[in-house]
Amino acid sequence: MLCSASPLPSPPAGGTAASDHHARLRAAAARSDLPGALAAFVAMSSSAPASAAGPVLRTFTSLLKLCAARSDLATGRAVHAQLAARGIVAEALAATALANMYAKCRRPGDARRVFDRMPVRDRVAWNALVAGYARNGLAGAAMEMVVRMQEEDGERPDSVTLVSVLPACADAQALGACREVHAFALRGGFDALVNVSTAILDVYCKCGAVEAARAVFDQMPVKNSVSWNAMIKGYAENGNSTEALALFKRMVGEGVDVTDVSILAALHACGELGFLDEATRVHELLVRIGLDSNVSVMNALITMYCKCKRTDLAAQVFDELRYKTRISWNAMILGCTQNGRSDDAVRLFSRMQLENVKPDSFTLVSVIPALADISDPLQARWIHGYSIRLHLDQDVYVLTALIDMYAKCGRVRIARNLFNSARERHVITWNAMIHGYGSHGFGKVTVELFEQMKSTGRVPNETTFLSVLSACSHAGLVDEGRKYFSSMKDDYGLEPGMEHYGTIVDLLGRAGKLDEAWSFIQKMPIDPGISVYGAMLGACKLHKNVELAEESANRIFELGPEEGVYHVLLANIYANASMWKDVARVRTSMEKKGLQKSPGWSIVQLKNEIHTFYSGSTNHQQAKDIYARLAKLIDEIKAVGYVPDTDSIHDVEDDVKAQLLNTHSEKLAIAYGLIRTAPGTTIQIKKNLRVCNDCHNATKLISLVTGREIIMRDIQRFHHFKDGKCSCGDYW
Repeated sequence: MLCSASPLPSPPAGGTAASDHHARLRAAAARSDLPGALAAFVAMSSSAPASAAGPVLRTFTSLLKLCAARSDLATGRAVHAQLAARGIVAEALAATALANMYAKCRRPGDARRVFDRMPVRDRVAWNALVAGYARNGLAGAAMEMVVRMQEEDGERPDSVTLVSVLPACADAQALGACREVHAFALRGGFDALVNVSTAILDVYCKCGAVEAARAVFDQMPVKNSVSWNAMIKGYAENGNSTEALALFKRMVGEGVDVTDVSILAALHACGELGFLDEATRVHELLVRIGLDSNVSVMNALITMYCKCKRTDLAAQVFDELRYKTRISWNAMILGCTQNGRSDDAVRLFSRMQLENVKPDSFTLVSVIPALADISDPLQARWIHGYSIRLHLDQDVYVLTALIDMYAKCGRVRIARNLFNSARERHVITWNAMIHGYGSHGFGKVTVELFEQMKSTGRVPNETTFLSVLSACSHAGLVDEGRKYFSSMKDDYGLEPGMEHYGTIVDLLGRAGKLDEAWSFIQKMPIDPGISVYGAMLGACKLHKNVELAEESANRIFELGPEEGVYHVLLANIYANASMWKDVARVRTSMEKKGLQKSPGWSIVQLKNEIHTFYSGSTNHQQAKDIYARLAKLIDEIKAVGYVPDTDSIHDVEDDVKAQLLNTHSEKLAIAYGLIRTAPGTTIQIKKNLRVCNDCHNATKLISLVTGREIIMRDIQRFHHFKDGKCSCGDYW
């Protein structure tokens, strides 16, 4: 049998073709069997010469269609050679089939050369070239051909032309061209054809004109499942998940056949909205119609459950998958990372490797943030080396994730070295480095890097400005912060969001400009949210302003916070002012609302083991040694001037206050780190709350008396303690 890559035989000298060979070839073509069709052709050519051009053309066009369907360029070229040998390559039917084959084999240049050599070109030939250009991403050329077919050959576009050129309009985001095609369809009556109207509404969706798409959809006299799918998918991809889900439910209610496309759009909408109940119903429906064997649908189901914060249900779907693709693994790893289950994400990544599934750049971008959250420098170095071995370390998204990870592991210098080595710097790469410096308290360096970014012509986005403003806030750069906040809208046309306003309030509040901060809040063009008033409340605690604290807290409570942190903050402000009745009132209010204070914890990771400490906890297996080392530490730092700061402890005697302070979680973690590590080793800890004044002062002195560098990552920023000083300059 003839191999698809081998040249076809030349026509024999004599004889006639047998009809059974033609029948075999037609049957093979009908079942898309190219080897079978080629075998029939060989037998046909060997038995007798073709008696006329008609049967020969039909034979070759059938072969060319099969080559096009299989993207078999080598066999297609062989067929082309046979047509040339028979002198019929310029026949319209043959040339059109050749142009179509070359286009589908991603050789639009060859398709165009065949087309240009045609002595006569009909509408079918023009349509083949239009479709070929559109299919190969040459949108401009496709649209140009539609114009030329009318100007040069006087061929009027038909429904095939319209359906062929519309995807090109979408690729080029040519909304104006789409409207012209739509108008032409209306004038020619083509809008009555369901495939034309569906193509038009699909292009409108892809060009962001969803309302125009919906108008087309509503006016369609007949809709098929493809029409419904295009409209539902259009809503989902344009961020209108509510309408996407509503239309999907209507589709199901009207008994339209649901396909994988509509299910995928519905799952996306449920995930974006966080509608778990609706998601469960979609899940039940896809099982009923047999789509639970479709791996793409199941991957979307995993993603959707993760977005609904139900990683347990996502994991159940994942574990029950008979065949897991790399996308399945990526979806589950990313879901765990985004839901704060960093350890699970890392375990999944390890399991993925054990099952010999090769990670890609998306895998690394999904797991690296989990390692950043764990903040283990050893694991950070390992994943960096692994990305190098995979030759993915210069992928802009992987590199950006690595920069962010090193910064969050307290290794900002390594992060900067990676940044400097980048061959390509996307805006997200600049953002990662700017945020890294800001989170470590290097405000001036942050500003310098931001100015460097602008000098390269790279345009900052909302995230860039948020990082710069936060850095200014933590470094006390009030004037710079004001300037950049104004520049955001004046120079770049970016509307500040709630986080930007909250950061400016934080900037002014930390600097003691409480009246200006409050006035800023009153003049906000959007209703202030909890984060804005929360920043104000924190500033009031710092500067002991009870009046504005009450105003801020009342606004927060009206907005119904889900956590008790703001009640605790207000109670502490009252306690510092000795307003004990108000303290009791706030605590009672917390109890009635069922709100609780988040317990403070600190973790230290040593030799791949994570050790968690809570204030006053004694359940660690080395608790006795830890407390003994801590008692010695307290004596050592008292000898160099440590005085407990008891302002944050109330309702107990002074000696008890000091005792409570001495057992804060970060002090226990530091003591354990000193026991378990060699002299001179840097100790790194992470805590879930803002470090208190006493622990901050104590840690500075611990770094002095032990000669250790201590890196502390709290909920807001990094503190680098060394030689009795902190990188924050006591401004945090």
